[in-house]
Amino acid sequence: MFKIFLSIIKRDFKLSYRQGNTNLNIIVFFFLSISLFPLGVGPENELLSKIGPGIVWVSALFSSVLSLDKIFQADYEDGSLEIINLSVIPLEFFVLAKALSYWLTTGLLLVILSPIFGLILSMSSKGILYLTITMLLGTPTLILIGTIGASLAVSLKRGSLLISLLILPLYIPVLIFGVSAIDASINNVSAKPQLLLLGSLLCFSIVLSPIASAAGLRINME
Repeated sequence: MFKIFLSIIKRDFKLSYRQGNTNLNIIVFFFLSISLFPLGVGPENELLSKIGPGIVWVSALFSSVLSLDKIFQADYEDGSLEIINLSVIPLEFFVLAKALSYWLTTGLLLVILSPIFGLILSMSSKGILYLTITMLLGTPTLILIGTIGASLAVSLKRGSLLISLLILPLYIPVLIFGVSAIDASINNVSAKPQLLLLGSLLCFSIVLSPIASAAGLRINME
């Protein structure tokens, strides 16, 4: 079963490499959305450092939604989903593998780039450290939650708007705890409660999102 899990991830890596423009679009969007804020609010370092955590997190949130509508679409269109649904492989297992491969090709890039943007926004070294930690915990959760919306909109050609409407309200707790943890660390207050809550959300998402997403995919295959 583990070999099948790895083969799904390897296949998605190859597809992602061939469709390099999608990942590039996400990075460009992330870069532009953050870079434009200093131009809009002015180059005041103190102000930028205060609003920096929120800017990075909101940008990451919208960046993660950009190509979520395609996470299951190719498998749905070529009939792979039907085959997997009829095979011994649990559909929930397939969803988890797809979410992990999507995070490795998109979410991980956002985590790696976040310290650079923290510097651009004049955040302190402690703030940048906690920004990276919260992004590491939060981006997989965003993607796992996003698979639920993607599974419901898989039969639509342009389902990105519907996915956004479905999942953005579910993203709010992740956004709140992520920004709150960074603010707490900057103000020399323990960020442990927020980090534990982010970790808990990730654990719940790992368990519940594949179940909900698999149910959504089955509905679309009926």
